Amino acid sequence: MSRTQANLLLLLVALIWGSAFVAQAHAKVGVEPYTFTGIRFLLGALIIAPFAWRDLRTVARREVRPGRREMMGVLVLGLLLMLGAVFQQIGINGTTVTNAGFLTALYVPLVPLISWLLLRARPHWSVWPTSLGCLVGTWLLSGAQQVAISAGDLWVIASSLFWALHVMLVGRVADRLAAPFLVAAGQFLVCGLACLLWAVFAESISLAGIRLAAMPILYTGIISVGIAYTGQVVGQRYAEAADAAIILSAETLFAALFGFLLMGDRLSAAGLAGCALILVCILAVQLMPLFGAKPAS
Repeated sequence: MSRTQANLLLLLVALIWGSAFVAQAHAKVGVEPYTFTGIRFLLGALIIAPFAWRDLRTVARREVRPGRREMMGVLVLGLLLMLGAVFQQIGINGTTVTNAGFLTALYVPLVPLISWLLLRARPHWSVWPTSLGCLVGTWLLSGAQQVAISAGDLWVIASSLFWALHVMLVGRVADRLAAPFLVAAGQFLVCGLACLLWAVFAESISLAGIRLAAMPILYTGIISVGIAYTGQVVGQRYAEAADAAIILSAETLFAALFGFLLMGDRLSAAGLAGCALILVCILAVQLMPLFGAKPAS
């Protein structure tokens, strides 16, 4: 695959993820957050099952096989995925698609901050001004005239913490297993089963409700979770890091575009300024460390 083809594939991934916010917003008509999240992630696991089976056969032929530590890593990934996805879904039910898209992306500057707090990994200096910029952008996006932001915005902001922890851990687990599709299917399975188990006790599940939300479930499960995640894994093997950072960040812009076209989302001048500031900070925190990096020999 050429670099141009990889970039186009990643652009498609960003478009799918951005459009998925609209599907998630429509899902609230028939099902509650845990039920919706559980079903769609189980569908995602089913879609990539053939690739996971290939990885499993490869792992089984190794002399040193994965142990309890690797299995626990997949379990933790699934639980973080569950919390991030459910919190995001609850938040989408109480905010706009545009807000949800931009506020979810706050995980980008959170990753180096959490790495510094938990792993004592010194972040690039750009983390501090971009984090402050994201906070200002969030305030503008939520409505600069009011001090308090909506409950839905708060749920989405909370989800970004779990997305950040997930991003930090997923690379470590995937490196130890050297089986990315097996890790993906495993975390999807854990997330889906945990959500449905919780839904049995905390939510009202009905076939009628599932039928009402069938299209959002199918779209987000098959297209967003299954196909788009697989496309990301494939595309980032061939794309430059700087290309991938810019293109995948376009998810926020696609969320705003689909929110405008399909949901009637409208932003004030302050909201537009907040979106622009968040996007600039997200790009800066990803790209600025690359400028000073020495090329690999």
